[in-house]
Amino acid sequence: MFIDQRFCFRVLQVKIDFRESIKSKSHTTRTLNPQTSVHRLFPRSGCSSQAASDNSFRVSYLIDSCGIPPDKAISASKYLKFKTADRADSVITFLKNQRFTEAQISHLVRLYPMALQYHPEKNLLPKFKFLSSIGLSHSDIFKLLTGRSNFLGRSLKNHIKPTYNLLRDLLQSNDSTLIAIRRCAWVSDCDFQSKVIPNMQILHDVGVPGSKMLYLLTYQPRDFLVTTDLFKKVVDEVVEMGFDPLKITFVLAVHALRSMNKSTWEKKMETYEKWGWSKDEILVAFKTYPWCMMMSEEKIDKVMDFLVNKTGFETSILAKSKIISLSMEKRIIPRSLVYQYCLDNGLMNDKNHSGFSWWILSSENLFIKR
Repeated sequence: MFIDQRFCFRVLQVKIDFRESIKSKSHTTRTLNPQTSVHRLFPRSGCSSQAASDNSFRVSYLIDSCGIPPDKAISASKYLKFKTADRADSVITFLKNQRFTEAQISHLVRLYPMALQYHPEKNLLPKFKFLSSIGLSHSDIFKLLTGRSNFLGRSLKNHIKPTYNLLRDLLQSNDSTLIAIRRCAWVSDCDFQSKVIPNMQILHDVGVPGSKMLYLLTYQPRDFLVTTDLFKKVVDEVVEMGFDPLKITFVLAVHALRSMNKSTWEKKMETYEKWGWSKDEILVAFKTYPWCMMMSEEKIDKVMDFLVNKTGFETSILAKSKIISLSMEKRIIPRSLVYQYCLDNGLMNDKNHSGFSWWILSSENLFIKR
């Protein structure tokens, strides 16, 4: 109870902090240069031919210096205004100094060409320093920038830092915050007020503890970035299936249903039914370990073929355990080989540990010790 009270207080504080940050931004206004506005309305004569020449230069630059395909370069050039290569060259040099490869730079520029117009020291370096200071590696930063391509265009002071601080205050852990950012770049640029907080409230209303919500926010942050209508629909469906909101399987089921559309769900149902599972058995398996519905139809077929046809498992037994959800390469196949070796060499004397299920489901330490 005490933990949930502290959690609710943190959520409330995040709401307040977010509102304050929005207020501070609302007082900042942008003024247009009157001369620029006039030129937009009344272009100078002969400007069209010059503009075409400038755009041709930008297209050539994107192709020659950034390795972008011609069709993509033409599209990207529409967002650029530079007439010389000086600023763009300095940006590329900066990214190379940040240990970005040519392929990574090309990919980043293709996603967000406006980056070529930023001042490396004033606009880019402070953001890179901040991202490094919170513990993100170079590969993490590249993944973040490509996952949320307009991130470089965000204000460090008014958006990036406040968003990070709100997420960290909510998760109460820098490590958890980094995990969330690494798993979903969008969480570093999300709208807490309209999506994250309301969706957490939906979980709270059905009885999900704060610790379970924070687990979902840490490891599957994308689930909170959908509209509240969609999120509520998913949560209501999980409730109707009979999941216990106090258990971790509840939020795992929310993640599973949120991650797929109805047709994908039905295809996976049909795949399990093909192997003899009834709809009730599929629901039992899903309630036991929701990850069983996160596998592709191809993997379901592969695992079922191995367990049923090669190890002799009965489908009804599989539906009551989480074996079906485990990795074929890391768990099922190697442990099956050890099990078969022990069986062939008469080493299965202990009836409590002779069943195949025990060999597959036991913890790594217990398995190695055995």
